[in-house]
Amino acid sequence: MAGKPPHKSAVHKSAVHKSAVHKSDARSETTRSTQAHYWLMKSEPDVFSIDHLARMKRSPWDGVRNYQARNHMQAMQVGDLVFFYHSSCEPKGIAGLARVCKTAYPDHTQFDPNSDHFDAASKPDAPRWFMVDVEMVEKLPAVFSLEELKRDPKLADMMVVRKGARLSVQPVEERHARHLLVRTGAKLRLR
Repeated sequence: MAGKPPHKSAVHKSAVHKSAVHKSDARSETTRSTQAHYWLMKSEPDVFSIDHLARMKRSPWDGVRNYQARNHMQAMQVGDLVFFYHSSCEPKGIAGLARVCKTAYPDHTQFDPNSDHFDAASKPDAPRWFMVDVEMVEKLPAVFSLEELKRDPKLADMMVVRKGARLSVQPVEERHARHLLVRTGAKLRLR
């Protein structure tokens, strides 16, 4: 990606596991629901931030190296809303909104020996890792911090607030998505 900042999700090497997981629990294109889904995707802002996405307008979300996070990305549909979460920084939290604009396809960084995300065991005819493209929706007036998420009783059962929940791509329930749009000061509202 010449001219673009390097970018990856905030999957810490210690959190990456290679346990036996089925290839994919994603539904096929023909059986997918037309209902929109909601996701929280984490990125370290010094690597790829909401400001990077705002400048680029659209970007691949590459570098995910966790099977469960990969499976979530394979389940994404064009139009799904993404809560863009800044991780490994202060304050950590939701910094903006994006939308999935291209469904999962093989992540090219797995084949690049010069990439931090190279996977020698992954082959072009049988890729392990996938990415989606996201497009900018809006930057929030301020980061809605993890502490604010934890203090809100209506968000108490969100995956991101659970102890030890470090997954870089997480589903978000519609009731949480609706509440977050109001609480974060976002302009976007769901129909």
